[in-house]
Order: sequence, then structure tokens, then C-alpha cells
Amino acid sequence: MRVASLNLASGRGADGRYLTGPALGAAVAGVGADVVAVQEVDTGQSRSAGDDQPSLLAAGLGAVDWRCAATMHGEPRPDPLPSWTPLDPPVLRGPGDPAPGPRYGVALFSRLPVRRWHVLGFEAGRARLPVPVPAPGGGTRLAWFPDEPRAAVAAELGTLTVVATHLSFAPPTAVRQLRALRRWTARLPGPVVVAGDLNLPGSLPATVTGGRRLVDGRTFPAATPRAQLDHLIALGRLTGRDPAVLQLDVGDHRAVAATVGPG
Repeated sequence: MRVASLNLASGRGADGRYLTGPALGAAVAGVGADVVAVQEVDTGQSRSAGDDQPSLLAAGLGAVDWRCAATMHGEPRPDPLPSWTPLDPPVLRGPGDPAPGPRYGVALFSRLPVRRWHVLGFEAGRARLPVPVPAPGGGTRLAWFPDEPRAAVAAELGTLTVVATHLSFAPPTAVRQLRALRRWTARLPGPVVVAGDLNLPGSLPATVTGGRRLVDGRTFPAATPRAQLDHLIALGRLTGRDPAVLQLDVGDHRAVAATVGPG
């Protein structure tokens, strides 16, 4: 089974413009995986042309089943703060469900039948992130974005469980969330692959979870990566082969992929 993870950045391409419609699905098709975890996914957001991105991604990836866990409702306008509202618990949506927006969250797509789905929510941390935004008189200014609630989505497949997540940008909070995720996955059918933008570098996620790092390579930022923030972590008896770090036409991180199986 080929597993991959990609931070979509709401569909932004290398030139900063948002890919919309079938072009978005085509941009992710090259990841070439059976199960794909995607972070920063929009539904009905004006910045991404109001697209139902989960449905477009499912078409591009050839997914037979998927779930999107929305963690925020509203538009992320940073003046003075994002005008979005946390969704607690995360709202899980799949094929055939209405696409209420504007929403934002993480998603997991599968070309293989899924036996059961699970979702876990994480509270937001207290940290704030400085983000450059357009200034009223031209140029840019820094807006301080508060941390946001996070979520994990798990799919029970035939021989293993895959978990998609996107952890806090504040490392201490991300470590706490990852420990909580590890406790949660211990109750799911194993072995387990954790796939996502963990916002923790290098070997740290494997150390925190006691798992095994399936891909070793820099992923962020996409154009000239300096650190690995995107991971596939094996928990339990799993083999991994053919690891890859992929630069796609969408997202501000490089994607990671590996072929996994019972070990």
C-alpha cells in the first residue's frame, strides 16, 4: 500500500495563486498513492474560489472513500484577527454529504475500501504566529494569528490503520498533541501509519511516539526545503520501502510517500 501526505496550503501554487476546479485535482494526482493525507483543505472559501476542495481532490486522486475533518468555520481574514470560529468537536464529512462553507481542515483519501472511520480533536495552543499580510497603504505588515484547533482522521483499512493530522505550529503544543495522538492510536487496529504535517523536525516525531520514520528528507519550504516537517511514522510491525519526497505543482511543502506493509 502506498501512503502519502501533502500540505495543500488551500490550493496555492508556486506562484502564490490558487489552483481551482479540475486543475487542483490534476496537481495532486502525481502523488501516486493509495491513501493520501492532506492538510489545509478549504471548503467554500473565497480565497480558493469557493471550491469544494475535498471533492476535487477525491476526483484527482481516484479515491473511492474519504473524510474531511473541518476544524474552523469562516474566512481567515487577518484584520485584526481571523474571522473564523473553531469547530469543537471537528465536523466530519464524506462523499455525498453537503459542502457547507466556508470551512477549513484536514482530509484523508483512500483508493481502497475503508472499514471504519475515526476522528480526534485537539484544543488550540496559546501561541500566536506572525504572518505577513497586505498593509492598507501598500506593502506588507505582520498579523499575529492565534493557534487553531487541530484534528486527526483515521481510516481502518484491510491490514492497517492510516491517520492523517496537522499539528500546532508551536512545538511544545505539537509534542503534547502527538503524545495524545499516540495514546489514541493505541486503541485503533494496528499497525498504524501517522501521516501529516507534524510541525516537528527530523527524527523528533519518531522519538516522541516510539515509532519508525519511513521518509527521511527535507520538505519545507517547498522551493528550497531546509527542514522535514512532513512525516510518515510507523507504529507497530510495518515494513517501509521506496521512500520519496515529491515537489508537486501545489502546496507550500513537499509531499512525502512510502510503500508500507505488514512487517
